Amino acid sequence: MTLLTRSLAVGLLTLATLIGACLTSQAADGDLRVKVFPGPVNLALFAAREKGFFAKRGLKVEIQFTVNSKEQRDGLASGAFEIAQSGVDNAVALVEGAKADIVIVAGGSNGMNEFVVRPEISSFADLRGKKVVVDAPDTAYALLAYKVLALEGIARDQYGVTPAGGCPQRLAAMKADPLNAAAMLNLPCNLLAVKEGFKSFGAAVDKVGPYQADGVWVRREWAKANAERLIAYLQACIEGYRWAADPANRLEVNAMVARVLNLSPEIAAGSVELAVGPNPGLAKDLKFDLAGFKTTLQLRAEMQNGDPNAAPQKYLDLSFYDRALGGL
Repeated sequence: MTLLTRSLAVGLLTLATLIGACLTSQAADGDLRVKVFPGPVNLALFAAREKGFFAKRGLKVEIQFTVNSKEQRDGLASGAFEIAQSGVDNAVALVEGAKADIVIVAGGSNGMNEFVVRPEISSFADLRGKKVVVDAPDTAYALLAYKVLALEGIARDQYGVTPAGGCPQRLAAMKADPLNAAAMLNLPCNLLAVKEGFKSFGAAVDKVGPYQADGVWVRREWAKANAERLIAYLQACIEGYRWAADPANRLEVNAMVARVLNLSPEIAAGSVELAVGPNPGLAKDLKFDLAGFKTTLQLRAEMQNGDPNAAPQKYLDLSFYDRALGGL
C-alpha cells in the first residue's frame, strides 16, 4: 500500500467518523443544517464558516457530510436537514421521481469532473465489458458518465455499472477491483487518482458543453417560511466565495481546504487552483448557469426517459438568490 493510499484510507475513516457524528446530531446544534459531499466544490461554504460570515448574520450552520446522493435526497425530503448542496440533477430526480416539492435556489459549479480510468485502460474502446463506478446509477454524474461514453461510441449495454457512493468511495472501488475500470471523478479524487497512476480522459464539460453540476436546493415550503434565513445563508456563501476567490487569500484558502478535507498541501492547492484559479470551475458568486442546466435536463431526458420538454423554471426559484446578491 502506497503512502498516498494509506493517507486516503485514513481520510475515508475520518470522514466516516464525521458522518456518523453528523447523523446523530440534533437540530439544536445549529439553526441551519446543510448536507454536502466532502470536497473543494464547497469552498464557499467552508470559507463562510471559517471567516465568520454566517455568524455575523446571526446564523449557526452545521455542515454535514453525506456518503451518497440517495441519503442526501431522502434526508432533505424528510426534513432531516434544511439545505442540500450537490448535483442539481438530484433535485430534479426528487421532483420527478419522489414528487417532492424541491426547488433549486442558487448555483455552484460545473462540477470539475473528469472521466478517469484505471492505469491499464488505453482507450474508451477498452471499457467494453468493464464497469463504470457511479454514486447512484440514476442521477447527476452517473448520467454525465453515460453521456461521455455514448459520445465515444460505447453503448449502454456494453458496460456494467457499480454503485459505490461519493467520490472517495468511487475511487476506492476502482482500486479494489480491476473490473471497475472507470468513473466520473470530481475534486479532489481526480487529482488523487492521477497522482497514483490512473488516467484522465478529459474534463466532462469539454465533452458535453456547459453543465450545471451542483447548486443549492431546499424544500419549497421551507424556503417560503424561512426566506430571510435562506437569503442570509446565501449572502454568507457569496461572501465566502469572494474571499476564497481573492488571490491575496490563496495560501490561507489552501490551508483551510487541506485541514477541512484532510488533504495533503499539494492536493489541496491543486484543488483550489481548479476551483478559483484562472479557469475556475466554481461559479462566480454562486450564479446559476441556465444554459448549463438545460444540458443537465437534456441528459436526464436522454438517459432516464425524462421529459424532453421540461421547462427549467419548474425546478427553480432564484428570487432568494437575487435578493441575497442585491443586498450585498
